[in-house]
Amino acid sequence: MIKGKLILLIFYVLFFSCSEAKIGYEPTAQTIALIEKSKTLQLRGEKVEQSMLRKKDSIVMLIGGSSIEVTSDDKDFVNIESMSNEFILDMKYATSNNFLKEKVYSCAKCFVRKEVAEALIKANNELLTQGYRIKFFDCYRPYSVQKKMWKIFPNPGYVADPKGGSIHNRGAAVDISLVRSGGGHVDMGTKFDHFGKEAHHSYRSLSPTVLGHRKLLKETMQKYGFKTIRTEWWHYNFKGNTKYEISDFSWKCD
Repeated sequence: MIKGKLILLIFYVLFFSCSEAKIGYEPTAQTIALIEKSKTLQLRGEKVEQSMLRKKDSIVMLIGGSSIEVTSDDKDFVNIESMSNEFILDMKYATSNNFLKEKVYSCAKCFVRKEVAEALIKANNELLTQGYRIKFFDCYRPYSVQKKMWKIFPNPGYVADPKGGSIHNRGAAVDISLVRSGGGHVDMGTKFDHFGKEAHHSYRSLSPTVLGHRKLLKETMQKYGFKTIRTEWWHYNFKGNTKYEISDFSWKCD
C-alpha cells in the first residue's frame, strides 16, 4: 500500500513538473530579441571567417620587409602546350571575363616549371582514361602582373599581396577544372573564382555528381604531388614549391 502511494506521489510530482516546464517554456519578447541578436552576431562572424578563408595563396617571404627577391630568369619554365596537346586552355586573365573585369595577360599561354608540367601530364593521362581532361584557367603568373592585379583590386581576400608573392609567381600553382575528353562541360558546382563557401572543398550541399567530379580531380592531383587550399576547388599547389624563385619573365605572343 505504501509502495503504491509512493509511486502515485512520484507520478504527480513528475506530471506537474513537466506541465510547469511546458508552461514556462514560452519565450518572452526579451528572450526572442536576444536569440535574434545572437543569430545576427553569428552570421557576422561567419562572414568574417569566410573573408579570411578566401585569402589566396600568398606566402609571406619577409616579415616587415618592403621588397622580395624577384628574378627574370625563365630557366626551367616550359609551355605546357609544347609538351602535350591533351589539355584545354581557358585562360581567364587573358580576357576581361574574370573578377577583375580587365585583361591582364597579353595572350593566353600556360607556363609552369618543367617538373610541374611533367606531373600535370601524368595526372591528365590518368583522367583521360576515365573520360576527362584538365582545363587550365591560370598557370604561371609574372610578378609584375601580380602587382597589376593588386593595383586593380587590392583585397587580400581575392588577390595575393605582392609583398609576399604568390605560388603562381613561382610557376608551381595552377587553377584548373575538368572537361569531358571531347571537350564537353563538367559541372563543378561553382564558376572559377567564386569566392564563397560553395567553392570550399568541405562544402557538401552539392549534388552527388558535382561532389564526384571534385573528388576525382582532387584525388588525381594529389596522387601526382599537388596540394589543395581549402577555399578553392580549382587551385592546386605543387609539392616543394618554395624551392622555386618568384619570377617576372613574360612570355612572347605568337
